[in-house]
Amino acid sequence: MLRFLFALFLAASAVSAVGQSGKRQDRQDRQQDGRQMSREERQRMRDDVRDAYRNDRDRQDRQQQKARQMSPEERGQLRRDIEDANKQIKR
Repeated sequence: MLRFLFALFLAASAVSAVGQSGKRQDRQDRQQDGRQMSREERQRMRDDVRDAYRNDRDRQDRQQQKARQMSPEERGQLRRDIEDANKQIKR
């Protein structure tokens, strides 16, 4: 019985040791994968992200400019048209 318990303990220790070494290897692989990206690739990725944000801001700026380009006469006409449309809806 004592031999059986000793064998069981030895097997459990071996299994846990194998499991831990696998975890370490996975961690090392992940760290190496992260380091394999070259400086040029990282810089290219940064530039792509900046360009995406820049394009989004440019698009918003153009939309705001279009909204601002309406003359006072055009705004007054638009306001009158909307008021007339609202009156017709109420009827």
